[in-house]
Amino acid sequence: MKKAGIFILGLFLLACGRQNRELPYLGPHEVNAAGDSVYHSIPDFSFVNQDGDTLTQAAVAGKVYVADFFFSTCPTICPLMKTQMLRIYDKFKGNDSLMILSHSINPRYDTPEVLKKYREKLGVHSDQWQFLTGTQTDVYKLAQNSYLTSALEDSSAVDEGGFIHSGAFVLIDKDRHIRAIYDGTKEKEVDKLMADIERLLHSR
Repeated sequence: MKKAGIFILGLFLLACGRQNRELPYLGPHEVNAAGDSVYHSIPDFSFVNQDGDTLTQAAVAGKVYVADFFFSTCPTICPLMKTQMLRIYDKFKGNDSLMILSHSINPRYDTPEVLKKYREKLGVHSDQWQFLTGTQTDVYKLAQNSYLTSALEDSSAVDEGGFIHSGAFVLIDKDRHIRAIYDGTKEKEVDKLMADIERLLHSR
């Protein structure tokens, strides 16, 4: 009985440790003249959503959000990613403090009209999850320089639909800092992401 009690106590302490762990700040950071750390943050942006409206950083001001990069005709990882993102959407549906931003890396094809149909096919009917398009240059620059993930066109990647990108889900806090990056094709990774979303939503 003693051993069982110690084992259960150990599990409880481990769970508490995970629950209370501090999420890191990802990306380069500097120390200013006052000795304070200045962390990497997502810069201002402007894209067009599935309704043809312009969406800027103002839409996520003071909110936690998850960002990813995809394209509607992707034959490989995108369907897996969207299945997992739907889990996040369903779990936090109606919570105004959380948003999801999905950026198309094939803006030539993924017009607002295409993205609207894609969104409807997924069963998304809330402004909480926005599907965005813009110039290829702007999207790729944002992916690689700001969200620290990969996105590029590659005509040799025939099996991948002519584009290469990661399956990353990027978690952004209320101050536009990257706090974690997850493999959006794996259920266990997305389970961690949802737990970390809860943590950030309840942080100051």
